[in-house]
Amino acid sequence: MDIKSQYWTDEESDGDNDSEEFLYGIQGTCAADLYRHPQLDADIEAVKDIYTDSAVSVREYGTIDDVDIDLQINISFLDEEVATAWKVIRTEPIILRLRFSLSQYLDGPEPSVEVFQPSNKEGFSLGLQLKKILSMFTSQQWKHLSNEFLKAQQEKRHSWFKAGGTIKKFRAGLSIFSPIPKSPSFPLIQDTVLKGKLAVPELRVTRLMNRSISCTIKNPKGELFSYPPNSQTVAVPAARPPAQITTKQLIELFFSSQAGGHCKNIPTLEYGFLVQIMKYSEQRIPTLNEYCVVCDEQHVFQNGSMLKPAVCTRELCVFSFYTLGVMSGAAEEVATGAEVVDLLLAMCRAALESPRKSIIFEPYPSVVDPNDPKTLAFNPKKKNYERLQKALDSVMSIREMTQGSYLEIKKQMDKLDPLAHPLLQWIISSNRSHIVKLPLSRQLKFMHTSHQFLLLSSPPAKEARFRTAKKLYGSTFAFHGSHIENWHSILRNGLVNASYTKLQLHGAAYGKGIYLSPISSISFGYSGMGKGQHRMPTKDELVQRYNRMNTIPQSRPIQSRFLQSRNLNCIALCEVITSKDLQKHGNIWVCPVSDHVCTRFFFVYEDGQVGDANINTQEPKIQKEIMRVIGTQIYSS
Repeated sequence: MDIKSQYWTDEESDGDNDSEEFLYGIQGTCAADLYRHPQLDADIEAVKDIYTDSAVSVREYGTIDDVDIDLQINISFLDEEVATAWKVIRTEPIILRLRFSLSQYLDGPEPSVEVFQPSNKEGFSLGLQLKKILSMFTSQQWKHLSNEFLKAQQEKRHSWFKAGGTIKKFRAGLSIFSPIPKSPSFPLIQDTVLKGKLAVPELRVTRLMNRSISCTIKNPKGELFSYPPNSQTVAVPAARPPAQITTKQLIELFFSSQAGGHCKNIPTLEYGFLVQIMKYSEQRIPTLNEYCVVCDEQHVFQNGSMLKPAVCTRELCVFSFYTLGVMSGAAEEVATGAEVVDLLLAMCRAALESPRKSIIFEPYPSVVDPNDPKTLAFNPKKKNYERLQKALDSVMSIREMTQGSYLEIKKQMDKLDPLAHPLLQWIISSNRSHIVKLPLSRQLKFMHTSHQFLLLSSPPAKEARFRTAKKLYGSTFAFHGSHIENWHSILRNGLVNASYTKLQLHGAAYGKGIYLSPISSISFGYSGMGKGQHRMPTKDELVQRYNRMNTIPQSRPIQSRFLQSRNLNCIALCEVITSKDLQKHGNIWVCPVSDHVCTRFFFVYEDGQVGDANINTQEPKIQKEIMRVIGTQIYSS
């Protein structure tokens, strides 16, 4: 096969120099003198066959026996907010560059691995994690890979089909090319509850194809739903034949964490090594947040994984993480999200000053000693809250950080306490939720505070399960109130079901689950309980406090950018699935299924202030306002 080489400019190539430029110039006359292994050509054609012609690019070096293969990994399946949280460009593929021996291919030396996005050269820390994963995968595969071994595997596959293009017809008719492993982006339908609602066989799919498949979807009311090609949902009587649902919708509907545990499965080699590593990349990318960025072992969290990738608590990983320098840069975060850093510090301080800090200040920091990089200055196994408090008190205010040179500010902090700045870095990098300060034009006016944030903590797999349930049962919005001292942990561990655990503070009068309310006064009551305050204020008391705080002249500007008080109240606005699992006891709701609750917005009030106590999320005008804001902030993709 004659695969035409593609040329790169100096800007697109990593490490180009004058000598390489000369080689590219004579490539056309010298390339013919070099032997190119036919198995390499076969694997390149397999990528084009299964993906597209543009999914693979080839660069030969002319007079040296090297070839760069660039594989384009499509990540458009990521939600816009997930991509923003992970600092990737979802509309641009991730490039996996492998350098092989041109003449030996799989019999040659182990290929080098590079991972990058051409337009995302700064802060692409996800690429470091993915490069480590794929380098390890390549090393493991290279122990037994050879051109002869691969050829034998492919001949074995061809023997399953008759001559005369049977395999091609099979591919074209079904668009199912191989029994690929289970992966989060292309999973098997395993959920037994959902299987009962969909009369479809177990499927394995390699791509999101817009083909129709006959199936039945029944909602709790007994209606059947049709998903025609135009994606409009149409209710039909239960007596009619099964509805139509496209494969693309089916994949979206059943994107589930059931397959998350299988993302490390080794894909088949029957279509060559290049297809194999592309499939493995597609398996790993949606679940990068579930694995440590250093050791690639799965995180163990009480409530499942969180949104942002992070390092685990193993000491060796903490040291490596510090050494690699992939920790979020505090300078960049202060410059681009100062209000969020301000909020993270306030939450950390509230948890550390709480009488319940031994329970709620979790996780405890793992911070490498800047004067002795082989030891931990803050160690979860040797907790020292007094030393931690001293370092936190030495962290300068965000207002001061934004008013001068960050390097000068850091020097001042280092003089006050050499652990202050490392602690600040940990507070920023350990946050595993996506928080963004909302501009005034996108704030919920009825909440009556300028401190409003978009708050997303669900990883892609949980968000997909949530949307699956939402298609079946619908959803609504409700408040969740919790004292600010609890949010340091919530942002890192998720909104957990604390009933009957040591984290429980208020009792569980209505059973085990996450407590919510459509009425703001109830959640404001819960948000004010903490630091020894265990009596929930009445609605009348909240109304009086709201009226008093909004009639007394304020000494500071109403639209202050940063928090200026340590007496803070906060509540979250959550989206909750309205299935039969949601237990409603008047205006107090209990959701025992943590996957059925996703945080959306977060509101902060200063000086003991609270918002309007009469807000009811079930009122049409309130719902309309929520959807106006949430439609552009979360479902923009």
